[in-house]
Amino acid sequence: VPQRPERQGTIMRLTVSILVVMAAVGCATLEKKTEGPMRCWAVDPLVKVFRDAAPEAGAAALAEVARGEHASFQVVVRADAGITGLTAKASPLKRARGGDTLAAASVRFVGYVPVDRPTQTPSKDQLRKPPADYPDPLLEDSAVDVAAGQAQPVWVTVAVPVDARPGLYRGTLTLEGQAGGVAAAADMPLTLRVYDVPVETTRLWVTEWYGLQWQHMAISPEPESDEYYALLRRYAHNMAEHRHNVALISPLGLASYEANPDGSLKIDFARFDRWVALFQEEGVIGRVEGGHIGGRAGGWESDFVVQTRRVQDGTVVSETVAPGTAEADAFYAQFFPALVAHLKEKGWLDIYMQHLADEPIASNVDSYRAMAALARKYAPELPIMEACHTRELAGAMDIWVPQLNFFHEDYAHYRERQAAGEEVWFYTCVFPQGEYANRFLEQPLIKTRLLHWINFRYGATGYLHWGYNQWTSDSPFTHTTRPHGGPPYLPAGDAWIVYPGKNGPLDSIRFEAMRDGIVDHELLCRLAEKNAAAAETLAGKLVLDFDQYNTEIEAFRATRRELLERLAAR
Repeated sequence: VPQRPERQGTIMRLTVSILVVMAAVGCATLEKKTEGPMRCWAVDPLVKVFRDAAPEAGAAALAEVARGEHASFQVVVRADAGITGLTAKASPLKRARGGDTLAAASVRFVGYVPVDRPTQTPSKDQLRKPPADYPDPLLEDSAVDVAAGQAQPVWVTVAVPVDARPGLYRGTLTLEGQAGGVAAAADMPLTLRVYDVPVETTRLWVTEWYGLQWQHMAISPEPESDEYYALLRRYAHNMAEHRHNVALISPLGLASYEANPDGSLKIDFARFDRWVALFQEEGVIGRVEGGHIGGRAGGWESDFVVQTRRVQDGTVVSETVAPGTAEADAFYAQFFPALVAHLKEKGWLDIYMQHLADEPIASNVDSYRAMAALARKYAPELPIMEACHTRELAGAMDIWVPQLNFFHEDYAHYRERQAAGEEVWFYTCVFPQGEYANRFLEQPLIKTRLLHWINFRYGATGYLHWGYNQWTSDSPFTHTTRPHGGPPYLPAGDAWIVYPGKNGPLDSIRFEAMRDGIVDHELLCRLAEKNAAAAETLAGKLVLDFDQYNTEIEAFRATRRELLERLAAR
């Protein structure tokens, strides 16, 4: 067949149509096989399945991915009499031609958490009005019980190697348990199409702010213990698995300080080095996001102060001072040059970025500029990055990270900053709410995935979120909103995207969607290198505006399929 792009595209679309029909036939066979106490059906993994979901007919367990990414399937099981001891196991997926076999799939049950109160400005597409139980954590239980007449989603993940041969792969998910006291089993065929598009690394800068707690704030490992670093490594590994490539690490907070005989400070960065090396070993760094040197003196609109160390009577003391004072200048005249020299020695200077203080606003711009002046004076090599609420900081910032709504409102300004050679990312937090994409539990899951289509559509080269595992003393499995000093509470899904497991973090379906969105961004960038207009057109089909999206899942799948087909065409 001549390898003309238009001919090849037609062939690919025909192949996909045949694939869908084949998968549907498999499901029809399954329905005949599983007529009885236990029913199962496939649901697109971008659908949040609630407990009262009813069986659906004819859905195909189908995934289409590039080489090097993760394929996800969602299969739902239910029995009118209830199920005890439900287990799920997936066979290895084998290539239809050639006999290649992919690594064993990961199979996890989707758990539910209670959302007690809504976001302050709920979106129009809010899935359920709280209080309601929402699907989110991916559990580590090997078996679960399912109440009578309730649905239980099963999440299947296949890590596709970057060197996997393209083509069609098939496997089976086997479900077993006691339904109404009777042994019951069901098989669901899984169909995976791997496109000849390799994705090994991704270019979108992504950072997630984390805490080193385990089950919740009340249980933390002893600082500097073996378990402390083992837990940090498990968090770093989990971030790397989800394509995060920036780590927040504070040289100011991790350094140790001693008094020299002459009254100056001796600064040791050994602990900082250990953290950086750990995140590098696990595949996160990337870049190092140097922790903040300052913060607000009081309330939200107050000025910023900076942390310092000084020698008093032969002892090192810590204090916070205004950034324009002689005390601040004396400390940072020592700290910043020492940090720059150390980064150069380790070969990390080119990957390091420096935070000053979080979320500057119009009322404290002057104190932020005073902090920036310290950094420019003593460490001009260090780019300054910040999550910000104001555009009035030109000259004091190199990597702008506006909240998504401010990115929207001041888009022309941020394009100007990019034209001047500066970087622009965006972040989400408690806000924006309403129709904006975010990671809130109440929103459709596709909105979390579309965050990184927004990155591509509007040219933001990074994404920041503060809430990797910011749990409180309350269990995140029972309390999904939490108090906050600004808004009366943080919405469900804002403060964490992983859950505490027995030995480390448990993923959520939101974290899986975010990972896949990062790959989508990479694929769009790849297409833009070949055909910028085509990439922009595809992104525009789903991201209509900063706060308007096409969230129909069929439209999303068709658009992504076209993206893969265009990239696979030679």
